[in-house]
Amino acid sequence: MRLFHFLLFFFSFPAFGTDRSAALCEQLFCFPVCLHWYPGSCSQRLPEQCPALLKRAIQCAQSYVIRLWHVRVSAFAQLKISFLFQKKAWHTIKTMVNLPVISPFKKRYSWVQLAGHTGSFKAADSGKILKRFSENEKECFERLMKDPLRSCVPCFHGVVERDGESYIQLDDLLTDFEGPSVMDCKMGIRTYLEEELTKAREKPKLRKDMYKKMIEVDPLAPTAEENAQHAVTKPRYMQWRETISSSANLGFRIEGIKKADGTCNTNFKTTKTQEQVLQVFVEFIEGNTTILKKYLKRLQEINVILESSDFFKRHEVVGSSLLFVHDGSGNANVWLIDFGKTTLLPDGQTLDHRIPWQEGNREDGYLLGLDNLIGILESITER
Repeated sequence: MRLFHFLLFFFSFPAFGTDRSAALCEQLFCFPVCLHWYPGSCSQRLPEQCPALLKRAIQCAQSYVIRLWHVRVSAFAQLKISFLFQKKAWHTIKTMVNLPVISPFKKRYSWVQLAGHTGSFKAADSGKILKRFSENEKECFERLMKDPLRSCVPCFHGVVERDGESYIQLDDLLTDFEGPSVMDCKMGIRTYLEEELTKAREKPKLRKDMYKKMIEVDPLAPTAEENAQHAVTKPRYMQWRETISSSANLGFRIEGIKKADGTCNTNFKTTKTQEQVLQVFVEFIEGNTTILKKYLKRLQEINVILESSDFFKRHEVVGSSLLFVHDGSGNANVWLIDFGKTTLLPDGQTLDHRIPWQEGNREDGYLLGLDNLIGILESITER
């Protein structure tokens, strides 16, 4: 009932919508709300009166969307309430990062994580996001801020502490978009480091979980021995994983897409041919030639900057992505993201980023992938 009383007070406030009430609501949202923890689950049903109150709140908030609203309960517990305004069905997006308590008068978008470990991101203040700390990635961003590639990556704002954990603080790339659509393209002909492959071979371990993932995609992929063991080794799985997608042949692969309507698709494991990738891009941009041309121009700019970047020449860039973002207004951009596996080469060594990978040469095929990506977008403009 305490939760209901809070909602009743907040949504029934007589001056709701005025500047004064906005300030009051700001305070209400920023201060911890003292509620008793409801045992059992976070999905405690609200009283029957709440839908009417929420309807009124929707009318007041107009088009503002709160997809995941966290109310932190003092220092003891956390009560999670999921809302969707604008009367749209909520599609569960397993990679959506939780929003903290914020004022409904501030335009914010939750950060979308389409690949990697779920929960790696948290929202921050003033158009920034927090990413789980990695010493290697922090050092990469420190170097990138002094390199021409600075204009192609999210701006780095140092390391912060949140809830006892360390995070690197970056610009939220979705801030300037209205209802953004997002695509994550993993770049390179491989997504594992040579060191990972060597380490896995030194201590080979049969992995039943990887065998399961393999047969879910292709039941005929395991050998007779692997079928008998119901397991595969990690090196075998890692190399097989690249061959079923476009990574090995095109130098990049599509990891996931989140559309403006909230739908999310990460089922691109077997999207391999140039024609298949082209079709995914056509559907992603929904035939908008303005957005297509902006993406193509940006990729060509990135290509020029990469060719001149000392950082790029001196690093093995593995597991990094190109993030495509656009919205209905025609706003579109592309950034390089994810440098957790990007590795500084020994003194004096540089990479071509286009020649084929042979174990030991550390080539990642990044520019090979970018060349093919540009070629695919160019072919769409010619259709």
